[in-house]
Parts: sequence; structure tokens; C-alpha cells
Amino acid sequence: MTFDPLTLAPQTWRRPDGYEISTDRDRLDRGRVLRYLAEESYWARGMTAEKLDRALAGSLPIGVYAPDGGLAGFARLVTDYAVFAYLRDVFVLPAHERRGLATWLSNVIREHPELATVSNWMLATQDAHGVYERAGFKAVPHPEYYMSVRR
Repeated sequence: MTFDPLTLAPQTWRRPDGYEISTDRDRLDRGRVLRYLAEESYWARGMTAEKLDRALAGSLPIGVYAPDGGLAGFARLVTDYAVFAYLRDVFVLPAHERRGLATWLSNVIREHPELATVSNWMLATQDAHGVYERAGFKAVPHPEYYMSVRR
């Protein structure tokens, strides 16, 4: 049997204050996600709709939703669903900041049943180390082992 991540049942987590996290692809406000990434983020400025659609197809999108159902935040997980996951493109819209939503997202996504065997979780951040430390992330123990190529 072949594993197809695009057929995974969406997962939802709720907080008592009404915020939700969902991996339901159909629920995403792609336009708002694109606007934030292309215009407001420092890491994906200039993102195009085509590039976003391709990125979403190759990853697990995660929406954070306000009590009224509107988009409050977003992230996507680039993963093989077996041993490695890279959390990226995390943002919380300004009206919803300072509510612990990014930390909550960083914690609950690791509860996804299809990610139970993932042992290596990574992310990169320029300015939100404290947010992710509260979710258990730490600086890589041997940064000299890691290499990258940037275009």
C-alpha cells in the first residue's frame, strides 16, 4: 500500500478560547496566506500564487483559526511523515498576536497521528527563538554539521 499524504484526514485541535488549528487544506484562505507571505514576511517576500500552490502541494498546511472562523495564522510542515519534519512559513496575523498561538501550533502539530514516528523536527527563525523554545525547540547541538545552498 502506498502512503499518499494528500489523502490524509484533516486533524483539528481546539482551545477553550475558541481558537482552532486545522490541517484541512480546503479551509485555508490561500489569498490571505499569499498576501502575508509575499508582502509582510521577511522570508518569503515576493511569493507568487503558483509557488505557494506548489509549496502547499508538497507539504502539510496548518491553519490557525479565530473564534469567528477567520484565518488567524498559518504554517506548513515539509515532511516525509516518517523521520523528518521542517516547520516553516509560520505566522500569526497582527490582530491575533501575543496569545501564544505560534507556540501552541508548534506543540500540537507534533500530536498529528501520522507524525508519531518523526524524530527530527527543525525550523529556522530570525527573531522568534523564545516562541519556539517554549514549544521544546532548541538550537541544533552541532551547527557545524549542517549545510545549505541558497539561491
